[in-house]
Amino acid sequence: MFEVWVPITIAAALFQNIRSSLQKYLKGVLSTAGATYVRFFYAVPCVLLYILILRYGFQYDMPEINSRFVFFAILGAFAQIGGTALLVYLFSFRNFVVGTAFSKTETIQAAIFGLFILADPITFWALIAIVVSLIGVILLAIAHQDFGIKKLFASLLHKTAIIGIASGACYGVAAVSYRAASLSLKSDSFVMSAAFTLVLVILFQTVTMGIYLLVKEPGQLTAVCKAWKVAGVVGFTGMVASAGWFTAMTIQNAAHVRALGQIELSFAFLTSLIFFREKVNKAEITGIVLVVAGILVLLLWA
Repeated sequence: MFEVWVPITIAAALFQNIRSSLQKYLKGVLSTAGATYVRFFYAVPCVLLYILILRYGFQYDMPEINSRFVFFAILGAFAQIGGTALLVYLFSFRNFVVGTAFSKTETIQAAIFGLFILADPITFWALIAIVVSLIGVILLAIAHQDFGIKKLFASLLHKTAIIGIASGACYGVAAVSYRAASLSLKSDSFVMSAAFTLVLVILFQTVTMGIYLLVKEPGQLTAVCKAWKVAGVVGFTGMVASAGWFTAMTIQNAAHVRALGQIELSFAFLTSLIFFREKVNKAEITGIVLVVAGILVLLLWA
């Protein structure tokens, strides 16, 4: 059944794929932290313009801030930064792919956190969809490695696996927290609630990461400003993607949104196949089929 959160989520996934591709390009001229920072720094003017358009162009009233909103918005912002930091930390390990694969458990962890924090129900078919997609995502993550699913789960207690699961937990907490923050605002418009939450989150993340770069990597702030041509597009596409995620998660269970959001992997798969003409193996094909199958189950029966 068609619901408005579906096209919003698909659009968010598409713009996130574009943003991620541009960020990979920036990693050639910026550090990992610097390339990450541009998505926040250059998104600030975009998100401020967005909320002004909603307020004065569409006449949506600004919601009133409350303590629950501030708590969950900041918790989500911290959790997202933590998830990113853990994911980056994984790359310092030789078998980082193991941890990266386990970080993909974000969706099922979001379902658990959503159940406990917001009492968001998970239906049987939604759980099936999430699990099927998760297996597909993990297959994609290990497609070019010399070990299979059995060996992957045998390494469950290894340090990289634990860090990966922790990263996924952070992203799961962030998704549910953003939904909780947005829902706590008494607004007649879910679009304005999502945008208002996004403004606080991006401003907080920009200031927090800006202080970090100033202290730890001072030269990166200058480099970020010099890379404005590409970085500006990263900021814009990142803001559009985030606005889509926040809006969709205001309407629908965060786990459902993140599960459908796995369609981003399909976009990335097609991009590498069509534009870069990269070779694909059976694990990748099986993985993408499972991701799509999980999405179809979610949309048709969940």
